[in-house]
Amino acid sequence: MYSPNRDESGGFFSLILARVYKLAALALGKRPRKRQAAGPCPTIVIHGGAGTIRKEKMTSAEEKELRAGLYLATERGYAVLRSGGTAADAVEAAVRAMEDNPLFNAGKGAVFNIKGVNQLEASFMDGKTGAAGAATLLTVVKNPITLARRVMESDRHVFLGGAGAEDYARERGLDIVHPAYFWTKHRWEQHERDFIRSDSASTSSTRVGSQGSDGIGDYSHLPMGTVGAVALDAAGNLATATSTGGMSNKWDGRIGDTPIIGAGTWADKHIAISGTGAGEYFIRQGTAQYIALRASLLGETPAVAGKLAMLEMKRIGGDGGVICVDTTGRLTMTFCSDGMYRGYCSAQTDHIPAI
Repeated sequence: MYSPNRDESGGFFSLILARVYKLAALALGKRPRKRQAAGPCPTIVIHGGAGTIRKEKMTSAEEKELRAGLYLATERGYAVLRSGGTAADAVEAAVRAMEDNPLFNAGKGAVFNIKGVNQLEASFMDGKTGAAGAATLLTVVKNPITLARRVMESDRHVFLGGAGAEDYARERGLDIVHPAYFWTKHRWEQHERDFIRSDSASTSSTRVGSQGSDGIGDYSHLPMGTVGAVALDAAGNLATATSTGGMSNKWDGRIGDTPIIGAGTWADKHIAISGTGAGEYFIRQGTAQYIALRASLLGETPAVAGKLAMLEMKRIGGDGGVICVDTTGRLTMTFCSDGMYRGYCSAQTDHIPAI
């Protein structure tokens, strides 16, 4: 397990501890480890959505599945970094793993809009070049994050949507599926339950796996937010990838913060950010760029800038969370909602993802 925020610590106290350790090692006849040359520490951080997370509604089997999904996504991304790959390849691999997992609200596990249609969106940003790409209102593209990256690499466009974006995906040989591919039982029942809740002033919770008086199971504890990944590679480059199915029963044609560069996604030469939560508030705040500007102009660490952004988010009535990593490998996973599914892996974690 880990703390929601991991940041640099040290100062005088750390120097004293290092000195004591060295003296103790010499006294025991052990040679202290040779300090490795300073350099970027390959790191990946992921999130699987933020919001209301009630573990009491979750069975042990479901919790195990969610942890396994987060672990797999983190490992997929870090495997790229471990082999010397780029941050861009790492975040795409991590997000694709979550898009292919029906438990997460992206790709296969996307929620339905008010018309019972899955409309997906994603964005991608390369911190080294400042290039960005995004796609929205997708209904047949299997992995929206790969389309967003292809748009980014086109050198002509940044943001495509709807049928035109899907034509673009077809022309570039991306996987196209029938809309029925995105149908899942638990998301459809969430869609139906949302209609019932909107028509009733009172709602009663049901135990997970059980059926309510309306015959619909309660899956409200499963991830409802965006998925995303940020990474730092061995060359010191950063990248961000973010993907989502949006909010359940959203208005047809609604576009959230995920595909909006600077709102739910950002990466530059200093820091990479991906957000999840109440999209309209991320758009109003310009959350991702807000954090980036605090880091670059004020010199704040990811932990400080992320925490302040979430405090402001809460103040204006929103909720959610962010993951960030900078070029020194400092990272944060902070949120102002009840919880956030998250994980990370770096050379400092012995290559074992922490969930």
